[in-house]
Amino acid sequence: MTSEMHEVTSEPLQLEHVIRKVESPAAGAITTFIGTVREWTKGRRTIYLEYQAYVPMAVAMLEQIGHEVNTRWPGTKVAISHRIGSLNIGEAAVIIAVSSPHRRVAYEANAYAIERIKDMVPIWKKEHWENGEKWIGNQAGTVVYPDGQPEKEMKQT
Repeated sequence: MTSEMHEVTSEPLQLEHVIRKVESPAAGAITTFIGTVREWTKGRRTIYLEYQAYVPMAVAMLEQIGHEVNTRWPGTKVAISHRIGSLNIGEAAVIIAVSSPHRRVAYEANAYAIERIKDMVPIWKKEHWENGEKWIGNQAGTVVYPDGQPEKEMKQT
């Protein structure tokens, strides 16, 4: 599912596609953030990650983050793409592009956007290791799944 500037997709993310969404003659800077799948987390070797989402709500939350950024830093443009499905080590899970007339604002807005994604967007991550797997709560790590499954939370949203 996608809006003009924000999307949740099972397709591999393309940096240039996200950057093109924020290009503007008024921009003096474009910052990008690419969140990738890392091999090692807390001493465990990850084989791959699986992301699931309540997609309509996730896109709505990405739009809200874009609105928050535009309110806090007028003149910015924000595009966010988040991937779902199985991702291998090194693949991009999220790309954020922010354009602004000035570089400091572009950096600040980009950092703000990734923290808000972790806090509020209903996207869940399952880590697959060599000797097991586990659903990780929300991306900020502030919600845990005692039974190891996000289904109850997904049904409530």
